[in-house]
Amino acid sequence: MRKKNIATRDMVTLAMLCAILLVLSFTPLGYLTIGPLAISLNMIPVGIGAIVLGPMGGAFLGAVFGITSFLQCIGVGGTSPMGVILFEISPILAFLQRFIPRVLAGLLAGYIYKGTKRLINATIASFVTGFFAALLNTVLFMLALVLFFGNTEYLQSLIGGQNVILFICAFVGINAVVEMIAATLIVGPIGNVLNKLVLSRR
Repeated sequence: MRKKNIATRDMVTLAMLCAILLVLSFTPLGYLTIGPLAISLNMIPVGIGAIVLGPMGGAFLGAVFGITSFLQCIGVGGTSPMGVILFEISPILAFLQRFIPRVLAGLLAGYIYKGTKRLINATIASFVTGFFAALLNTVLFMLALVLFFGNTEYLQSLIGGQNVILFICAFVGINAVVEMIAATLIVGPIGNVLNKLVLSRR
């Protein structure tokens, strides 16, 4: 009975985080506009899920995020100008480029939390996980972009003969830094509190 209650509680938590992620993905709430910056908040529920539900929970929520991101390539829930172009080049590669990085980011965030928790403590691990959830999302997304579309005329025109690493840094710019800070400050305390609540009821 206890195991069944735990499984039910985890499913409810997962459903709640999925709902939050979908709201963030399909409404303007998922993007915090500060002057010229548009900061995505979509990795926040993924990071929280990685803390509370472990690597598999993080991966599942990352998969949901990846699907919503791909849908923007076809105008569902908003439109990604780059996604539209990538979809025209190759729908399959566009899906993989949007989907795989988010799954891996959620999965790895879960393992980062588990490892950091063992080495230090749960509170610091929650903040570290928030930071790396956003960092991994950005890095893996850009690496997949270069891997799958690096030889296309479109991406070559964006790179403009730069070193790939310099291109990635210039492309993501200050937005990625602000997203990492936001994820750290939001995922850290929320993930830590939720994790303690979940553990206290097990």
